[in-house]
Amino acid sequence: MAIITISREMGSGGIPIANDVAEKLGYTLVDGEAIAKVAHKYGLSPEAIEKTDEKPPAFVEKLDEQMELDLHQIELIVLEYALKGNVVIYGRGGKDLLQDISSVFRVRIIAPFELRVERWAEREWLDPELARILVRKSDQQRAGFIKYYFDRDWDNPLDYDLVVNTHRLSEETAVKLICDGVKDKNLVEVRGASKTTLSNLILRKKAEIAILTIPDVDGHHVTITSEGGRIILGGHVHSEGERRIVEKTARNLKDVLEVESQIKVIEYRNDPREH
Repeated sequence: MAIITISREMGSGGIPIANDVAEKLGYTLVDGEAIAKVAHKYGLSPEAIEKTDEKPPAFVEKLDEQMELDLHQIELIVLEYALKGNVVIYGRGGKDLLQDISSVFRVRIIAPFELRVERWAEREWLDPELARILVRKSDQQRAGFIKYYFDRDWDNPLDYDLVVNTHRLSEETAVKLICDGVKDKNLVEVRGASKTTLSNLILRKKAEIAILTIPDVDGHHVTITSEGGRIILGGHVHSEGERRIVEKTARNLKDVLEVESQIKVIEYRNDPREH
């Protein structure tokens, strides 16, 4: 069960490299197109994906709440693809989403800014100045997305197993390096526990989504961990009524065998369910 994550800069050549790696290895490529194909099963519209996918928050409360929920759904899609194994996860914060999976091969594709601008202008038949604006915007959005949701500098080379500069290396060499790297014995030896960890992450993600969608309940302060069908709830809510409905929601999830609640109640408003 192999998993490759590819982080890339716009114009670095990440798209053809990811496609070639997936084709050469016979893996499933999990990119924006793959997510869009199954999005309707998760209640995601094309507009929701466009607003949320690899985007930082808008800092408008209602909009950000919906973006957070939509992001959880996108992450659930990625996790369920990962559970099937033999996948190339292209962007989508895959490296951070799967940080607890020690067998993941984490790759970053980079190139100098001006070269990326030139490549993007040629690829999309754009005026170079417009390409420069789009590449800079993409860099800022993706860096902001990773920083806000995962509190990480996406440029830190120590966060990756392989960093490829396509100014210096050809796409063919990059593909070979990735295909060889994912077969390294250090990764192969630790793949056995990956399915269990992924199953726990998926159940946790489903619980997060379910709790965030409870009407009139602020679920953002509820923490969730999952292990072997056991859900542990922490954090706080604002009334006994909220606590009960959060616990009930978790218990009703498929594949949940047990719920342990450590939720604290911090009251600051009247709850209509108490009357």
